Amino acid sequence: MKRVELITIPKIEDTRGNLAVIEKECIPFDIKRVYYLYDVPTGAYRGAHAHKEQTEFLIALSGSFEVVLDDGFENRRIMLNQPNKGLLVPTMMWRELDNFSSGAVCLVLASDKFDEDDYIRDYDDFKSFKST
Repeated sequence: MKRVELITIPKIEDTRGNLAVIEKECIPFDIKRVYYLYDVPTGAYRGAHAHKEQTEFLIALSGSFEVVLDDGFENRRIMLNQPNKGLLVPTMMWRELDNFSSGAVCLVLASDKFDEDDYIRDYDDFKSFKST
């Protein structure tokens, strides 16, 4: 869990509204893909996988949700509910996202383009992969 990091995103405060800025110095990888989750039904969860090579940075742009992380030895639950805080999820970290509030939007910045071969979608396979 040492590689998991909650990072404060620089923001510019203004009476007209705040502006958050993500530049190269903010996250430790080049962004190759951006996607977002929204309209997640009550009680549903997302994720339930790990990446062999890809690193991700998750931000709650609106609302809140929880991220459950598992490195194969330890579990950790982190609430994301501020648009100027992002969660760095390193490689080989099982993740599940749940407890989405109404109107929640999860922005994901990824270090690589989509590659199905990079995914581990079965938890038992993940545990086996971690033990090798």
